[in-house]
Amino acid sequence: MYSVLLSALFAGIVAILVTVAIEKWGGIIGGILGTLPTTIVPATIGMYIEGGSEDLATSMSLIPFWMLLNALFVASWVVIPRMKEGVTLAQMTFVSLAFWSLLALLMTISLTQALNIFSESMIGIVGLVALLGLGIWMTWIPQKAPKGKNSVTKKVLLMRGLAAATAIGIAVQLSSMGQPIIAGLASVFPAIFLTTMVALWMAQGSDVPTGAAGPMMLGGSSVAVYSLIAPWALPVNGIILGTLICWFGAVITTSIPAYSYLRWRQSSISQIGK
Repeated sequence: MYSVLLSALFAGIVAILVTVAIEKWGGIIGGILGTLPTTIVPATIGMYIEGGSEDLATSMSLIPFWMLLNALFVASWVVIPRMKEGVTLAQMTFVSLAFWSLLALLMTISLTQALNIFSESMIGIVGLVALLGLGIWMTWIPQKAPKGKNSVTKKVLLMRGLAAATAIGIAVQLSSMGQPIIAGLASVFPAIFLTTMVALWMAQGSDVPTGAAGPMMLGGSSVAVYSLIAPWALPVNGIILGTLICWFGAVITTSIPAYSYLRWRQSSISQIGK
């Protein structure tokens, strides 16, 4: 129970900080910072403590596909407003969550079957490659990623933290109940992505959240890499050292290159426009 509560509390705090980062530094920096491996840290530790190494391996192997699911969720916040001019925040929230739920159901069924055929590591690598491909495609032509001009209210930030804390708490609890596949899905429920989009849309208008969408999609690959390292790092090196290996490994191999890539694309487009 303590691991569930601590995981949920940490996730809630991180969720609040992400919105502030995007608001203060703009979509590129804020989007990358917002998708650093954060909420997955307490979720992974909690799953390992409650479910053991086997359940951890199963849950983590599917995280890349769950992050791909979240990337598609974020993409809907860019695509749908382009398809339907004047779409409201309420409509956008409903449509994006319905889209996520349908894909989550289809992915859960498909991946459950895939685990009977392919190895966990192979499934994880395929998910990571697909996630990277989508992120690069969505950010090849950069969108405006302005800083926020207005402050997100404390009430909205608190709601965002509570949503993320609830999702992670449920994930760890499910893992302790022997439901590793559903736990993995719950651990990446788009609480952070959804509340980021809603909070920033309410405070800044649609430009700030949609500008951060592409960087968040690409930056999310760091979470996928973290999940692929965790099943080895935690059992072999212990929770503290294993977590550090996962975090620095993910940031060095994905977050930093993603930031460099986004700056390069932005610079290239700017030079073409001159």
